[in-house]
Amino acid sequence: MSKVKIFCFGFGQVAKEFVNNLLPPFGTSSKYEINVTTREVRNFKFSDTTIKSFKFDNEFFDKSLIDKLEEANHILVSIPPIDGEDVVIKYFGANLKKLKDCKWITYLSATSVYGNHDGKWVDEKSKTNPTTKSGVRRLKAEKSWFDFSKANNLSLQIFRLSGIYSDEKSFYERYARWERRVKKENHFFSRIHVEDIANVLIKSLKNFKSGEIYNISDDKPASTEEIVNYLANNFEKTTGEKYPWGGELMFRDYKTLEEGTLKDFYKESKKVDNKKMKNFFNYELTRSSFKEAIEIQDNKMHHVNRKWILETFNK
Repeated sequence: MSKVKIFCFGFGQVAKEFVNNLLPPFGTSSKYEINVTTREVRNFKFSDTTIKSFKFDNEFFDKSLIDKLEEANHILVSIPPIDGEDVVIKYFGANLKKLKDCKWITYLSATSVYGNHDGKWVDEKSKTNPTTKSGVRRLKAEKSWFDFSKANNLSLQIFRLSGIYSDEKSFYERYARWERRVKKENHFFSRIHVEDIANVLIKSLKNFKSGEIYNISDDKPASTEEIVNYLANNFEKTTGEKYPWGGELMFRDYKTLEEGTLKDFYKESKKVDNKKMKNFFNYELTRSSFKEAIEIQDNKMHHVNRKWILETFNK
């Protein structure tokens, strides 16, 4: 059996989870050869496998990575565009053109490319009209990848990711800070657990169609207000104590936000449809909603005193 040779440009939480789920105890290291890039050279330990990264920091990169890149048959690109330009195409376009047995290239984009839809549902055919700088850059990068793959007969799929979260930080920690508990009428957003992204990536190793875009998102978009109210009720239900930050301390008004990344986030409201992802990959989400995610976190983190978390993160 020929090896699946995976090259990851960027090795953040999504790429790490993807690789982790391919290797023991979940998968088998003998089936895969994996190479990754990071800004600084690092060793990553996965059960019985250690991966040493290649340095790639914009125009500065380890030349020895080129041989591994040109041998790859699966390429995952998770590096965001820099100054509006995709750096992988910029610095490695000539090498990508030499690929002879590349089964797929997956570019990780974001649902920010849709822009604001006033709380309505969006799917892969919806209008893209980003209003944030990151959304504009992502859409430009998507076009670059489509144009490049078509011109060079390369197989490409694009995953538009909703807001990514993991179990490293619980929902209680995430919303413990008052500045994150923002209330805005008719503001909805979608999210996706990093494990679900990794699982869909693994599914796509065998089930792939070039030229497609998939929204990678859970089933239930929600507002910050809905999430925080659920956390408060859940806190009181499971601890028997009153949620410490109710009343005026529960939320801050959107109108009080200063211009910046957080306010940009609340300028756009949409509900992301995931039917195409679920149907094509025949995938059942591990966390279909934030409520299910909180329940799983509660089971994993039962030893954590939520009140201590809340008090600590509100200091």
